[in-house]
Amino acid sequence: MESWFIIVVVTLCIAVLLKFLFNNTNSSSRKKLPPGPYSFPVIGGLLWAVKIFINVESILRDLKAKYGSLFTINIGSRPNIYVSSHSLAYQALIQQGAVFSDRRKALPTHAILSSNQRSISSAPYGPIWRLLRRNLTSEMLNPSRIKSYSKARLWVLGILIQHLRHAQVDSVKLIDHFQYAMFCLLVLMCFGDKLEESQIKDIENIQRKYIVNYRNSLNYDETRRRNKEQNTEQSDEFVVAYVDTLLNLELPEENRKLNVGEIVTLCRELLSAGTDTTSTALQWIMANLVKNPSIQEKLYREIANVVGEKQRKLSTDEVMVKEDDFQKMPYLKAVLLEGLGRHPPSHVLFPHTVTEEVELNGYIVPKNATINFMVADMGLDPNVWDDPMEFRPERFLVEGSDKVADFDITGSKEIKMMPFGAGRRMCPAYALAMLHLEYFVANLFQWDPVEGDDVDLSEKLEFTTVMKNPLRARICARVNSV
Repeated sequence: MESWFIIVVVTLCIAVLLKFLFNNTNSSSRKKLPPGPYSFPVIGGLLWAVKIFINVESILRDLKAKYGSLFTINIGSRPNIYVSSHSLAYQALIQQGAVFSDRRKALPTHAILSSNQRSISSAPYGPIWRLLRRNLTSEMLNPSRIKSYSKARLWVLGILIQHLRHAQVDSVKLIDHFQYAMFCLLVLMCFGDKLEESQIKDIENIQRKYIVNYRNSLNYDETRRRNKEQNTEQSDEFVVAYVDTLLNLELPEENRKLNVGEIVTLCRELLSAGTDTTSTALQWIMANLVKNPSIQEKLYREIANVVGEKQRKLSTDEVMVKEDDFQKMPYLKAVLLEGLGRHPPSHVLFPHTVTEEVELNGYIVPKNATINFMVADMGLDPNVWDDPMEFRPERFLVEGSDKVADFDITGSKEIKMMPFGAGRRMCPAYALAMLHLEYFVANLFQWDPVEGDDVDLSEKLEFTTVMKNPLRARICARVNSV
């Protein structure tokens, strides 16, 4: 009996191998994928998946060094193609954006967490995605609506300053306070009302569980799927208690309005995308200011010059900079751009897929292939950026001037870096994120490094790419003299 079982297993394995080799030989004569490491069917794909999960950054950079800026890793049934070239990213996302803007079908557990891909980031390219994105950009992200939240930003800044005062001993771990402040602001924008701290904490706990479930969604089994389904229903009931008439949209081709789960999914997406990415970027920018005191001093001299004599007499922890002042602060914008280019919150964009077979740089990208854009490598490319490892905001200023150089962060003219993505799937809230970064960097305290504690810029991958050793710094008074 055992010998028959072994014969059957061996026969099946040989059949699968021969089929793979035949198909591969047959297709290679007419199609050529971007180069990459050979992967033995099934087992090889699993091994690559494990390797990438353990040490994704170094493996991808090694493969880039070996195969170039366009390479393939075979994981599972679809090829995974990686792009690290600015020009190829421009070709794909801008010039051929309609083809490269799709999303792959979600795994069962991920489908539950995204209400069957009814979020802006996960929805397939098509009418539902257009409706959801257009609703967000025309409503919450409308410039007049963003301006109307100025009092909300002032309220949250007050909360942040109060928490920092309370926490101050010899040093402050900044990221925890940044995350809470940004979450408070996004909760107010999402639900349209100021909630009590206990309510905000409850929503934050639910949100953290959601993020953990999202990160674990690749580990699929039936028990896990049922647990996620039950937990998602319970969190939906909790969050929807704060939602009144948030959305009144009718899904195209389905002749129905969004259900509760889909509305809550959109709320979760806004909260997670707006909180972690912005607070992560804020910490990286502040870390580089602490590590480079001359840059911090130059920035705060610009702030002091702009706000004027009257406001410079305010105490150092009062609001000094109004939002209308940001256009007069080119060095502030240069600092933010340098921080985003040097430390983008996400090192690889949310995976794209193509809607049809297409050619890129002489290679074939098959329909439904997964395309990954290596954002961090683009910001560190020495062929595009001089001394890319140096934190130098002046690179974004016109040489010999204090004016910001003509730099298009959307990538519509040219891609040099794309911390918010580019093309049709670009983050719709990039302008809001830039405003929040300007607001908090300009209005927070001046910071000194903790004595004997060098700022460590090592990275660690979580939901975003964060500091391996979170920034700790000492609050000190700003020098308001011009």
